[in-house]
Amino acid sequence: MFKIIANKVKARRAEIVTRKGKVQTPCFMPIATKAAVKTITSDEVRQLAPDMILSNTYHLMLRPGQEEMERLGGLHAFMDWDKPILTDSGGFQVFSLAKKRKITPEGVEFNSHIEKNKYFLSPEDSIKIQMNIGSDIMMVLDECVKLPAEKKYLEKSIKLTTFWAKRCKDYFDKVCVDKQEAERPLLFGIVQGGLEKDLRLESAVSLKQIGFDGYAIGGLAVGETEQEMCSVLKYLCSELPEDKSRYLMGVGYPHQIVEAVKAGVDMFDCVIPTREARHGRLYFWNSEFIEKQRNILELDFLSKEFYTTLNIHNEENKFDLSPINSESKFPELRRYSRAYLRHLFVSEDPLAQRLSTLNNLEFYLGLMGKIRLDICSSM
Repeated sequence: MFKIIANKVKARRAEIVTRKGKVQTPCFMPIATKAAVKTITSDEVRQLAPDMILSNTYHLMLRPGQEEMERLGGLHAFMDWDKPILTDSGGFQVFSLAKKRKITPEGVEFNSHIEKNKYFLSPEDSIKIQMNIGSDIMMVLDECVKLPAEKKYLEKSIKLTTFWAKRCKDYFDKVCVDKQEAERPLLFGIVQGGLEKDLRLESAVSLKQIGFDGYAIGGLAVGETEQEMCSVLKYLCSELPEDKSRYLMGVGYPHQIVEAVKAGVDMFDCVIPTREARHGRLYFWNSEFIEKQRNILELDFLSKEFYTTLNIHNEENKFDLSPINSESKFPELRRYSRAYLRHLFVSEDPLAQRLSTLNNLEFYLGLMGKIRLDICSSM
């Protein structure tokens, strides 16, 4: 299910085998929160060529609903996507979006952020919903603690998260007992513990004892400094199994992804490329960096010199007739000018968000491709 192809110090070039196909890592997953990558079609996502996308259990549980998802043939058929899909457990959204919630050892009771209906999500419910969605990589239910948090609360939280992880694994094994290995989805545990090293390591050890197909790192990029995040990754990746995937949830900016790969992380997702696209911030390669053919993994710590950003709203773009992105595979980005894109944003035309989203996802996925090549170049 996970095969390492090459290493560059701690960075790994690997392959994950899922029931819907292989995923080349390090990888970035575009986010299809509610069964769509916002503003673009599944055909356009296919042109971008990610190996896997991410969808959200919480949102799909509310709309269209898990029974509806099952009747509709699962998420792959529903959104016309034939490659792997990873789904989160719904925990993060329950703790960040629900209007009211109550945590117990049995699960979490909450009110939807959409209407006043009350729901209850247990570890077993989370796995059942993800099975109905048709997920290829599932996440266990965990408690997402808002930082900063007192250590005493974090200690209590990781015990609850481990308890829930064991229940998820037991239920997962039960429903997959008759499935051949090639037919079953994968299940990942989630390491929590905030910025407390002893709690992070305790969480990792507990999850390894349960045994999962891969291990996610949660509870980062939630307000800590970049240096603090990287510090956690440096010691934590070394404690996670060498022969299993490592997934850093919700990260991040391009330079953060590079540092995480250098620490040994394999998988990433983040709203940054699509969310910032919708607000007119575009990502591009630094042409001087590309011309020098430098290895991206040999840059200084947290260096941003390999990329640039552009705020298309700036007045300086009003008469800029240069292409949005002359190097893009999408003819629209090579043909339309930056002045035109700025006009679309000023006019609040939806085409603006679509073009910017294509640009940013193309950059992020291209970044992962270069990282994979640069890891192999050391062989």
